[in-house]
Amino acid sequence: MKIVIVGGFGVGKTTMVGAVSEIRPLSTEEVMTEASVGIDDPSRVRDKTTTTVAFDFGRITVSDSSVLYLFGAPGQERFWFVWDQLFAGSLGAVVLVDTRRLEDSFYSIDRLEHHNMPFVVAVNRFSEGGPSLDAVRTALDLSPGIPLVDCDARERQSCKHVLITLVEHLTRLYERTPV
Repeated sequence: MKIVIVGGFGVGKTTMVGAVSEIRPLSTEEVMTEASVGIDDPSRVRDKTTTTVAFDFGRITVSDSSVLYLFGAPGQERFWFVWDQLFAGSLGAVVLVDTRRLEDSFYSIDRLEHHNMPFVVAVNRFSEGGPSLDAVRTALDLSPGIPLVDCDARERQSCKHVLITLVEHLTRLYERTPV
C-alpha cells in the first residue's frame, strides 16, 4: 500500500519517514546551495540547511501480506512537479502541517482534493502550545470527515498513530463505496 506524505517546506516529512520506517529510509536530502537564493525562502525555517529534491522512501510491514510504502514528497515549490508522479497508485496521503505556517498547507490540500485522494491532516507539534485542533480545522477549512490529529514527527509511536488513523479512514471510505 502506497502512502504519500506531503506538506510545506521544513514541516517534518523527511523526519516522519525516518522515524517510522523499519528500514533505513532512502533520502534525497541535499544541502541547499546559493543556487536556491531568490527561489526558496528558508527564512521561516531557521537552521534548515538541507532540502528534499526528489522524495524520501520508507517501509513498514503490517503483516505477511500487507506492507506500507511511504513516500515523503519534497516541500519546496520548485519540486512540486514530482507530486503528481508520487500520487499515482497511492491509496491516500498524510498532510503534515506546522501551526506556525498553516498557509503552507493550502497547496497540499488543494492538490489532494484535485486528485480526489483521501487524506488525513497531522499537526506536527514542534513545541508546546499552538492553536487547538479545532482552530486548525477552521483555519484550513477542513470538512468534518477529514481526520485531524496531533503528532510529533520525531517520535515513532506518534507517526504510527498518524498512519493508523489514515488506514482506518481509508477503510471507512472503502467500506462505504459500493462495489
